[in-house]
Amino acid sequence: MSQNLIVVGGGAGGPSAAAEAKRADPKLVVTIIEEGEHVSYAA
Repeated sequence: MSQNLIVVGGGAGGPSAAAEAKRADPKLVVTIIEEGEHVSYAA
């Protein structure tokens, strides 16, 4: 059974925290919730 992580906020900190958590546990299911149209990301 996989674990879930819900990140509220798509500013610079949310996706960064989600990526770090995913690197620590690749089986983790990550969901990012953002109110606006755009989510911050870096290629």
